[in-house]
Amino acid sequence: MLRRAILFSPALLLIRPAHAQQRPSVTASFSILADMTRQIGGERIALRAIAGPDQDAHGFQPKPSDAAALTNAAVVIRNGLGFEGWLDRMIRSSGFKGALVTATDGITPRMMQAHHHGHDHGGAGRRHNHSVGPRQVPDPHGWQDLGLAQHYIRNITGGLVAADPAGEALYRRNAEAYAARLAALDQWVRAEIAKVPAARRKIVTSHDAFGYFGEAYGVRFLAPQGVSTEAEPSAAEVGRLIRQIKAENITALFMENMTNPATLQRIAQETGLRVRGRLYADALSAETGPAPTYEAMFRHNLSLMVPAMRGDAP
Repeated sequence: MLRRAILFSPALLLIRPAHAQQRPSVTASFSILADMTRQIGGERIALRAIAGPDQDAHGFQPKPSDAAALTNAAVVIRNGLGFEGWLDRMIRSSGFKGALVTATDGITPRMMQAHHHGHDHGGAGRRHNHSVGPRQVPDPHGWQDLGLAQHYIRNITGGLVAADPAGEALYRRNAEAYAARLAALDQWVRAEIAKVPAARRKIVTSHDAFGYFGEAYGVRFLAPQGVSTEAEPSAAEVGRLIRQIKAENITALFMENMTNPATLQRIAQETGLRVRGRLYADALSAETGPAPTYEAMFRHNLSLMVPAMRGDAP
């Protein structure tokens, strides 16, 4: 009888829903941010990524269900620096009332040149190509430098703590352990790059997503597309890149996991190079793929980059 009284105590029945309500709903804009948030929040948070694995967050087209998911979110985490313009529109239309966390707050962004592009005016059949002069825009790909990832960790942790103060000890403990792992990974990346002679540290990728990586680790990246996967390189730009690859004997040519392969395939044909694999730049792989987490992404990318830069046989 005593056991039955304990099991069905009204006071205990009230405790369970209250505890369940403490699990905040957190939405991250894309898969890399979602993984960072998962490492810090663990099972204490209910986490959702809008642009998931192998999805291009640059030109993402959200569904009505994505906007609906924001309505009751306690926290929304975005990269910022112009990376997810679609998210700002979603937030305005969803009635989101929670905390908005910008993971790149505190980072001094590197600036890069935007590519030329065309605009549509006046509806279908009236496309006009205006030559937009070179302009400098912030590079949003800060996560490609593991040192800058420490800013991401601090900002995400602060957002979770503000939304769920009761979980602060857990969040800060997880964040400290995660920061230590990324610091160790940063040292490993530097040691791997050191295996490549400085003159050979050159890589061609689909779009300009590795600028922070290049500055942090001493690798020169060349790309036919600009900061966004939506940019279309001109024939002249592609031709210049082909000539440069031949002149400088660059051997590292890579696809990315969510860009159109046509331009890279042309470059491969013109230079006689073989595409050396698929790098993960703006999105993680599926759970069964080679880059299901941010840490795994770096290890996978380095395992391809280093032998390709050295010119090792594939």
